[in-house]
Amino acid sequence: MIRVSGLREGKKLFKALGSDIRIAILELLLEDDNMNLNDLATALNLTNGALTSHIRQLEEAGMIAVNTKNSAGNEKKYCVTAERILVQIRKERESSNHYETDIKVGSYSDYMVAPSCGLSTATHYIGQVDDPRYFSHPDRAECEILWFTEGYVEYILPNLLPPNQKADQITISAELCSEAPGSNNQWPSDIHFYLNGVLLGAWTSPGDFGDIKGRFTPEWWNANMNQYGLLKSVTVNHDGSFIDGIKMSDTTIDRLELHQNSPVRFRFAVPAEAEHVGGLTIFGKSFGNYNQDIKVRVEYSPKEKSSRNPGKLL
Repeated sequence: MIRVSGLREGKKLFKALGSDIRIAILELLLEDDNMNLNDLATALNLTNGALTSHIRQLEEAGMIAVNTKNSAGNEKKYCVTAERILVQIRKERESSNHYETDIKVGSYSDYMVAPSCGLSTATHYIGQVDDPRYFSHPDRAECEILWFTEGYVEYILPNLLPPNQKADQITISAELCSEAPGSNNQWPSDIHFYLNGVLLGAWTSPGDFGDIKGRFTPEWWNANMNQYGLLKSVTVNHDGSFIDGIKMSDTTIDRLELHQNSPVRFRFAVPAEAEHVGGLTIFGKSFGNYNQDIKVRVEYSPKEKSSRNPGKLL
């Protein structure tokens, strides 16, 4: 997903999409991600020279990239990299009552996973791949990517609510995809999200992406493994639960009854009973397309006083 947080920030992207030729290039690549410059030029009845500037603009806007899996030698073949474009036209009012934290991918507090599975730091695998026992290895604190076919990992989120404050919104952002044997861009997986054991909703990951190398994925990483994911943002507030702003369920933050001393546990899961049991991969800073770990943002406000008892906080 490409995120644009303002009109001026999106000028390069808007310009790239403001051409019938560049739209046609995207449409062709969505149908066939194995096309090179000659193929595209022939399909569009253009010279290679005339097409080059259009390709460059789409690359600079982050819409397409060289398909390393299907490219050989000097022959560049292209693919579309963006699943979705999110444009924030009006800036949201920044809440002064909030805190943000980053959580390492390997800092889970509980897990139950089934092969294929594994963990890796930025420089090496942790233990043996496909052996769930290594999910309890002490080196998991340095883990930058993990994957499993079925099960869950659960993280304890820091509860830094000040006294007499209530949580209004919690947002968890992470780069995610499915987990296929090797990689497979067409490998759906129903990834479920839980907060304190309450299901917020689910998102179907379209695949386990290995067509191009992730921007931050190390050079030593096997080309047949998952290379990058999609940046997803899960939010729960007083209106319900959302993923990338799209409502998943009517589960609200009020149902969770969070207070200053509440544990806050967030779970990523692929249940055995899901329609698409296609696994889960979570990317940290050293892998994928986004230079981040799991990001957490909590917004809060003062508790309201009871009208029946003005001294009592609700």
